[in-house]
Amino acid sequence: MENKAHALAAGAFVLGLVAVLVALVVWLTHDDTVRNTYELSTRDAVSGLQPQAMVRYRGIAVGKVTTIDFDPKVKGNVRVRISVDQRVPLTTSSFATLSYQGVTGLAFIALDDKGESQVSLVPNNDDPPRIPLRPSMLAQLQDRGEAIINQVEEVTKRANTLLGDENQKRIANALESIAQASASANQLTRSLDDTVKTGLNPALKALPPLIDRTKDTMASLKTAAGDVSRVSNNLNATVGRLNAKDGPMDRLGDGTKALSQAVESFNSATLPRVNRVADDTSRAVRRLGRAADGINDNPQSLLFGNGGTAAGPGEPGFSAPAAATDRPAR
Repeated sequence: MENKAHALAAGAFVLGLVAVLVALVVWLTHDDTVRNTYELSTRDAVSGLQPQAMVRYRGIAVGKVTTIDFDPKVKGNVRVRISVDQRVPLTTSSFATLSYQGVTGLAFIALDDKGESQVSLVPNNDDPPRIPLRPSMLAQLQDRGEAIINQVEEVTKRANTLLGDENQKRIANALESIAQASASANQLTRSLDDTVKTGLNPALKALPPLIDRTKDTMASLKTAAGDVSRVSNNLNATVGRLNAKDGPMDRLGDGTKALSQAVESFNSATLPRVNRVADDTSRAVRRLGRAADGINDNPQSLLFGNGGTAAGPGEPGFSAPAAATDRPAR
């Protein structure tokens, strides 16, 4: 009986310990966080990503990957479903990238948002909304790897062409030409130095007298400038006197006005009279001319007037006078 009692006590203890462990595991694994489901779809490979992988929002763990399968909506794409804490401020501009943890190569989903939109992403667990999965840096390198390799090959071909035998000969000839030009330049420099030493000394000796003459010329120029300044002052004074009130310019202006008035009076009164006198004189001259022409043609008009003259003997129209009837007695 005593052995049975010990066996029952040991069994009860083991059952109680198991119950405590189960309760502890349930308590530790219990999670009251409310999560929403979202989908990611991509044509790129998701190597290293496994279910239950971590989902981080700007480095903070906010959920896990639930399933990874093929996308039934887009043929050839991979669909990844994630559960994210509802407190995460996801918007319509939020996006996801595939990142890797250190050197382990384990992948996780990194969520981020550039703040381009302030409209919240409405969750729907029956038809989860989709968050765009952008290519990671490794995927971008893989996509651009072929282009980079082609560029490297092109650069290699150009380098081989540049370093060919003909170009090497040309480079050697160019270097030799540069060396000859440098030697010629050195020789020319030495010649110039000798010329300066031998030919510029007389010119340098002649500089002091030339400087003295220049000083004298500058003094003369200063004197002339003073004279010009005085003449300018006198001219300004003269102009001031001419332009002064009641000065010559004002009197000249008054005389001009008077002359203008006299001309206007002459044009309005005297000139018409002169014109009439000229017309009368012209008519008198014409009459005098006609009279002179008449006297020239008929001088007898001065004695007999403008009437016709009697014809003389022998002239046409002459008639003898009648004989007298009464004569005086003798």
